[in-house]
Amino acid sequence: MNLTFINLSLAAYLCASIFYITHIVFGNKFSGRAATVIFTLGFIFNTIVVFNRWYVAGRPPFVNLFESLVFFAWSIVLMFLIVEFIYKLKLLGILASLMALLILGYASLLDTAIQPLLPALQSNWISIHVVSYFLGYGAVAVSFVTSLLYLIFSKNPSSDSSRIAVLDLLGYRFIAFGFIFLTIGLTTGAVWANVAWGRYWNWDPKETWSLITWLIYALYLHLWLVKGWRGKGAAYLSIIGFLAVMFTFLGVSYLLSGLHSYI
Repeated sequence: MNLTFINLSLAAYLCASIFYITHIVFGNKFSGRAATVIFTLGFIFNTIVVFNRWYVAGRPPFVNLFESLVFFAWSIVLMFLIVEFIYKLKLLGILASLMALLILGYASLLDTAIQPLLPALQSNWISIHVVSYFLGYGAVAVSFVTSLLYLIFSKNPSSDSSRIAVLDLLGYRFIAFGFIFLTIGLTTGAVWANVAWGRYWNWDPKETWSLITWLIYALYLHLWLVKGWRGKGAAYLSIIGFLAVMFTFLGVSYLLSGLHSYI
């Protein structure tokens, strides 16, 4: 069942990206509406995969790389749908649907076997800790995309200045929103580590990079709120922050061994 709905999600995200591109390039309103409907349908299929996995496995569905990627794609699409329904910015849908397509496509190539929980993971803290982090990751993914678009449009003198300002503001708002969840994830991770290993902090590679990522976004918010930092500098720092997120999530798992190597 998982693979069936993963394939349906992939097909929906691919079709949504095509309709989003058609809408932006040709200004076709039907394509824009169709893109939103299909993207939402992909999200529903993605949600079915997550909750079916949870039901079949009898545990939270994010304890290995396959499950984490599926949940990561779900989190990203959730945040982008929120942006679209609130701000009506269909331009973001192109990159959002392609990101979800790539992440879920990669997940579909991995081992989908259900694995038992390791002893260290057998805790109620896992749901709070992991869900918080992925909601935070989804939010900063929005900021990453808005920052890329900001840099692209700001180089074009004919670009709509109001659109550029909205992209800049959205980048800040979603980092501020995501930072709350990154903080919850970091804090609950420390509490969980004390329960599992008897210490709040072990300087494990993933813990260290989670802290580095948190500090990057803390710096972003400090510069925005206290120093009035806006524009290209903020956009570049947002992009650096998301690259740190991706290294924390994937790079550490592949390149560095530690207590979180099973993720």
